[in-house]
Amino acid sequence: MTHATRTRPTPTSDPARRTDTRLLSVYLNDHLAGATAGTDRARYLARSCRGTDLGPTLEAIAGEIAKDRRSLTDLLHRLHIPARRYKVAAGWTAEKLGRLKANGRLVRRSPLSTVIELEMLRVGVTGKIACWEALRQLAESDERLEPDVLDDLLRRGHRQLNALEELHREQTASTFHTAEPHGQGTRG
Repeated sequence: MTHATRTRPTPTSDPARRTDTRLLSVYLNDHLAGATAGTDRARYLARSCRGTDLGPTLEAIAGEIAKDRRSLTDLLHRLHIPARRYKVAAGWTAEKLGRLKANGRLVRRSPLSTVIELEMLRVGVTGKIACWEALRQLAESDERLEPDVLDDLLRRGHRQLNALEELHREQTASTFHTAEPHGQGTRG
């Protein structure tokens, strides 16, 4: 039986299965803050890697992450949940502050920065996938959520995660493998 033909109870038809909109609001707004930070981080990393082998894949992923954030805001609207501006601002601020971390270089961008930023994006995409999975589960009893849309978002999230893992492997190899004899590198 497909999702389109299956009859789902409405949120009000089964009180035991009703979605707690108050908790869902907090949950989705927290994810919106993360999506805001993730979108900015992905764009920043894509710009930083423009002209490298990583650039084209990161540009595509950054575009998809921005599209996923729009999907989340559309979902908030569909569920009549207001976006909490202070949480969005907190996500934006956290991403900007995250750029201030030490990376072993003061003037130029370090290859280590790309490794760390890829790891941060992987964490963000993993969190996003968890959100889509939770909403997909809720879609079984809440008619406001569209299973097919969530399935598409899950597939895209898994593709992003796989691509980021591959980019991370490539960047890790190029960052940490040097021509210097073992033990002669810079001490940190």
